[in-house]
Amino acid sequence: MADILEFFSKMGFMNLTWQQGLMLLISFFLLYLAIKKQYEPLLLLPIAFGMLLTNLPGAEMYHPDLWADFLDANSPAYHSYGTIMSKGNLLDILYIGVKAGVYPCLIFMGVGAMTDFGPLIANPKSLLLGAAAQLGIFLTFLAANAMGFTEAQAGSIGIIGGADGPTSIFLTSKLAPELLGPIAIAAYSYMALVPVIQPPIMRALTTKKERAIKMSQLRPVSKTEKIIFPIAITTIVALILPDAAPLIGCLMLGNLAKESGVVERLSKTMQNELMNIVVIFLGLTVGATATASSFLNIRTLMILAMGIVAFGCGTAGGILLAKLMNLFSKEKINPLIGSAGVSAVPMAARVSQQVGQEENPSNFLLMHAMGPNVAGVIGSAVAAGILLTMLG
Repeated sequence: MADILEFFSKMGFMNLTWQQGLMLLISFFLLYLAIKKQYEPLLLLPIAFGMLLTNLPGAEMYHPDLWADFLDANSPAYHSYGTIMSKGNLLDILYIGVKAGVYPCLIFMGVGAMTDFGPLIANPKSLLLGAAAQLGIFLTFLAANAMGFTEAQAGSIGIIGGADGPTSIFLTSKLAPELLGPIAIAAYSYMALVPVIQPPIMRALTTKKERAIKMSQLRPVSKTEKIIFPIAITTIVALILPDAAPLIGCLMLGNLAKESGVVERLSKTMQNELMNIVVIFLGLTVGATATASSFLNIRTLMILAMGIVAFGCGTAGGILLAKLMNLFSKEKINPLIGSAGVSAVPMAARVSQQVGQEENPSNFLLMHAMGPNVAGVIGSAVAAGILLTMLG
């Protein structure tokens, strides 16, 4: 009888708190969004399932207290990866890849192998639009800091404005790992909601005439230019901002593998097998950090609210710079492509195309919008490097 009672006392049902129950419901809701609504399912599904696993009482697949001691320089008890390996469970061990910044960089390698920088090379002015779209990052950083978050936490919240999930995870794991769960969920949720969030801002900041502007066809880009581009960007950015080198370097390595044409097998591996494996590990471990204690508080709601503000400001920054450039340019830019400067590739570029065709069905902005869009990938990585240099 005593054994039976002990068995029942160890059941998860007997130890489930209301906070854990609520987190399980949130994980079910995110799974619904990933499966039924297809909101960024490749990452939202493993993130939601990681959240489910970490909030199952008794499973102990992730130990936040272990990582809290690891991150505390004044607490040498668990201040080594070896201790994590010996005392941790499955998700603790997989989380090492997040903490060490490995997973986001490997994902950037895959992104680079799938990205065509041709539109950016053909129209270098697109780089300015991608840079302007990072406005939301720094405005939100200042706002979050003024609202009581530490500078490191404010920088991690601000990076949501870049609409780049791997960059958000990379920076947050370095600066404010205690906020990793809410920030990752916010970043990927808003990336999925680009077609909902951006069009009202785009219409509010542009006139019908501006939205109907037709742009001339982009010039052809040679293979030589495409090969030199990733080498040059890596060298220049790393020399100016060494902290951005891991992200930029992996992004451009993937792109060089694609454009060189001599390592097709490696390029395909980066795009497919490697990318898919890392996405699974990254999603599970990021979701595991969303424990009840770290997620169910007023700070999470503030992060979600500031994240959408950051995203909106980034969208506005790209549009407003395009309008400003039109004052000094003979060849007009359709301001809608400025909104694609956020790093949600290629969804933001498609939204620019869609809104532009609403005003002029014969207008084709997709390739023009891809320039600022891929520039935004570089811009968000550079912004992360700046914040890491200032706050890390």
